[in-house]
Amino acid sequence: MELALANIFFNRKAKNNKAVKRQDLTHAEINRPYVIRGIDTDDRSVKDFLFTLGCYEGEKVTVISVLADNYIIHVKDARYSIDRELAKAILI
Repeated sequence: MELALANIFFNRKAKNNKAVKRQDLTHAEINRPYVIRGIDTDDRSVKDFLFTLGCYEGEKVTVISVLADNYIIHVKDARYSIDRELAKAILI
């Protein structure tokens, strides 16, 4: 019985994940606050660096401006400049 319920739950979750569009920080509107839904990278050093900036799941982030491939973001009462690759790793 528990196995059947677990299968139903995980199958429903998988279907729901397909419906959700993956959106990263490169698609964000300027001056609109977003909530970070996760960090999508296999590079541990990138995850650690973003964590030191305060970029982790549940935290608010706002794109202040985009100049060339540099994104000025506002996280936890601080502003940072990150490149496009870092912005692509931040899911909103």
